[in-house]
Amino acid sequence: MLCLVSRFKSNLNFYLQKPCLSHPFCWKQWKAVTYGDCWADRSPLHEAAAQGRLLALKTLIAQGVNVNLVTINRVSSLHEACLGGHVACARALLENGARVNGVTVHGATPLFNACCSGSAACVNVLLEFGAKAQLEVHLASPIHEAVKRGHRECMEILLANNVNIDQEVPQHGTPLYVACTHQRVDCVKKLLELGANVDCGQCLDTPLHAAVRQSRVEVVHLLIDYGANLKCRNAQGKSALDLAAPKSSMEQALLLREGPPALSQLCRLCVRKCLGRACHQTIHKLHLPEPLQRFLLYRFPNL
Repeated sequence: MLCLVSRFKSNLNFYLQKPCLSHPFCWKQWKAVTYGDCWADRSPLHEAAAQGRLLALKTLIAQGVNVNLVTINRVSSLHEACLGGHVACARALLENGARVNGVTVHGATPLFNACCSGSAACVNVLLEFGAKAQLEVHLASPIHEAVKRGHRECMEILLANNVNIDQEVPQHGTPLYVACTHQRVDCVKKLLELGANVDCGQCLDTPLHAAVRQSRVEVVHLLIDYGANLKCRNAQGKSALDLAAPKSSMEQALLLREGPPALSQLCRLCVRKCLGRACHQTIHKLHLPEPLQRFLLYRFPNL
């Protein structure tokens, strides 16, 4: 008996100290711990959704498989379908009762995954079935993910569904700040056009600070055209100019824009401020001459 106990302890210590990677089960468990994913409990429904196999997925559902089965990390088949951009699978799951706002242990919803993959079709179908476009600040933000990856269409759909354009999350800042940090010029243009606060970034760090760090002169000019304050200082007391490398093209661009703006620019900013965030829609109702409308909408750089 003592011999058996001793042998059991010896085997137990071996497996605790060093995984037996030659055994398939041990390999899966070791991989799950190492890479943070729990693949061992993925169901055939997860696999069908992840691979976009609609017929297999519908067959499993017809056989009575629970559409809300989740892995240890709370990943559902709907999460998988949206991450792969498989809109037909996503719709089939939703039509059969899949939870549209299910959250993984990492705070990701199916909508977040759809924005990650850049599938505007999945974003639309999720919203159609009641997905929350605006989430609590502790959850992974769909709009920030869409902007980070440059998925402008997904971003626009979310904004059209009343997502706060200036939502600031602690780890990322505002969508505009994320766009400047990740050099997503198309997203920067659209966010500014739709009325994003040009000086709202991450705490005291502004989108202009982020653009200067990335050495994107084009984005810097765009931000200043929309009224970015060159004198804003971040938590370290630095302005955008302080962050520019000496004698660089970025420093030259900022120095050229340091003086007072043109009167036409001041008028444009004042009109847009009075009209508010809906100015891009309201300007057409003012019955102004076409060239002036285009100027106010930044279609012409100058009058």
